[in-house]
Amino acid sequence: MKNAIVQFARIFVGVLFIFSGFIKLNDPIGFSYKLEEYFGEGVLNLEFLIPHALLLALFIVIYEMLLGVTLLLGIAKKVTNWSLLLMIVFFTFLTFYSAYFNKVTDCGCFGDAIPLTPWQSFYKDVILLILILILFFNQKLIKPLFSEKLNWGLFGVIFIFSFWFGNYVLNHLPYFDFRAYKISTNIPENMKIPEDAPQAEYRYDWKFNINGEEEVISNQGSYPEIAGEFIEVNTVLVDEGFVPKIKDFGFYKKGEDYTEEILSEPKLLVISAYNLSKSENDAWQNIQKVIEKAEQKNFKVIGLSASGDEAIQKLQKEHNIQIPFYFTDETAIKTIVRSNPGILIIEDAVIKQKWHWNDSDQTKL
Repeated sequence: MKNAIVQFARIFVGVLFIFSGFIKLNDPIGFSYKLEEYFGEGVLNLEFLIPHALLLALFIVIYEMLLGVTLLLGIAKKVTNWSLLLMIVFFTFLTFYSAYFNKVTDCGCFGDAIPLTPWQSFYKDVILLILILILFFNQKLIKPLFSEKLNWGLFGVIFIFSFWFGNYVLNHLPYFDFRAYKISTNIPENMKIPEDAPQAEYRYDWKFNINGEEEVISNQGSYPEIAGEFIEVNTVLVDEGFVPKIKDFGFYKKGEDYTEEILSEPKLLVISAYNLSKSENDAWQNIQKVIEKAEQKNFKVIGLSASGDEAIQKLQKEHNIQIPFYFTDETAIKTIVRSNPGILIIEDAVIKQKWHWNDSDQTKL
């Protein structure tokens, strides 16, 4: 019975770590954005790590996947079990902290493939912690799956594949796209909120000084009639209600909304760059060729960025990118195309294709 439990824990934990690591390895840039949230002010306050988020993201996801492999193969048992234990203890603390203090709304454990709330992620980590403790204290029952030579050969193949695949998606785009802006998405349809959709619910924590003592009165309504001195009120989101797949997205210019007008274009080429000052300088020569090709084929060509006028003017001057730029939320642009800059084709409000700037010579207009 004991051996059966250990083997179940071994398979469950190993497969889950491989799956979780591979999903994030498919989109390491997306995972690096999530790490930046954790490192930011108000969460872990480790802002000095933000510039290294992408490198850390790659290390974590590859290490996570390889731990699952070594656990299933039954090799390097001591390193594997200690690594699993230390990793799950850290992430259990992190997800609890995030959930309890409502710091990060999605842990990013399974990328965009399986979004989890902070509490769901914490409960998942608690289950994993229990299973990993079972493995940690029963390492003698973890036997090699194959011969030593074959085990290490398989590990070497997966190790090389991990680095190759990580490099591929960084220089192109995620191989699997689980985001709201994947190809064939109808943007307006995914922005709609049904009339009968559940509304967001909030709780209001009213703090008063009553007879020299602070008391908090919680409700979901108006100002409470309390005989005391009002100090402050904190608003807590209880239920976010219906959230459309696409939000905080649009085409804005000088405070005006051009979203409906632009999405009505039959042929639209969008050059997206969430931050022009961080964009790849080498990319714009390639982007210019795509723009010229699109204009010859009667595409409406625009830019989309969260940068200000100064950065746009600098780009136009240095790289001769003479297209009108529109503004939208930086997070939305980061989600649309994991490339800065990126290329997006929209026809009648439907996303038809998108490319990393490295693949600009493959654009088919």
